[in-house]
Amino acid sequence: MFLLAISSSPQQLKSFRELQWKYPHVRTASKEKDEVLKKRFEEKAVTYPPRAILLRAFKQEGILDLWAAGASDKPYVLVHEYRICASSGSLGPKRRFGDEQVPEGFYELDCFNPQSNFFLSLHINYPNASDRILGSHQNPGGDIFLHGDCASIGCIPITDDGIKEVYWLSVLVHDQNQQHLPIEIYPARLTDEGLKSLAATHANQALLIAFWSNLKQGYDFFEKNHRPPRIKSRADGMYVFSSF
Repeated sequence: MFLLAISSSPQQLKSFRELQWKYPHVRTASKEKDEVLKKRFEEKAVTYPPRAILLRAFKQEGILDLWAAGASDKPYVLVHEYRICASSGSLGPKRRFGDEQVPEGFYELDCFNPQSNFFLSLHINYPNASDRILGSHQNPGGDIFLHGDCASIGCIPITDDGIKEVYWLSVLVHDQNQQHLPIEIYPARLTDEGLKSLAATHANQALLIAFWSNLKQGYDFFEKNHRPPRIKSRADGMYVFSSF
């Protein structure tokens, strides 16, 4: 597996797009999708390439939302929804190696894989600080990706067509100096009714409901502000959200 890690070096950031362009699948993504993306952003009145993006995945609905902000002082706008075309496990977070669960929580895309077996892929930084507290201390698992194709064991596949767009856009915003590419993964859309429905179907799982209630705090913050919160983890593994 070949991964290009995100670097904070200005010299490397400046040349990141050029470095990615060396790979055939990245060139294909650019040639096929750059104009598609440009038109889509124009329709939403968002600068292209945008200043920043945010991805939000909803497992129950099988949807990946792409949000973007054209400037640092602008709210995020919903640009597009991608279909998550396969899944494994059940609703609930990933806690150990081999459980086939898709993680739930607040993550970043921290590595680009231009030579993926799934056309292109972006590595999700599971386990995060919360997962290392709440998950298996021996082996919480790893190697979780957002990728192409339509097969998954713990990953998020959005078809080759979908990953071409998301990958190329991620290259562009990284080249624009967005060093952190956030992705939020939820069991479902955590509206009040959504959480109530999850609580009803998992009534005997108090710890799971408490975890989802904690995720809802982050969900609600973004729904209200259309800006992602600052996120930290407490000693008990729960998330704390605040404004930047």
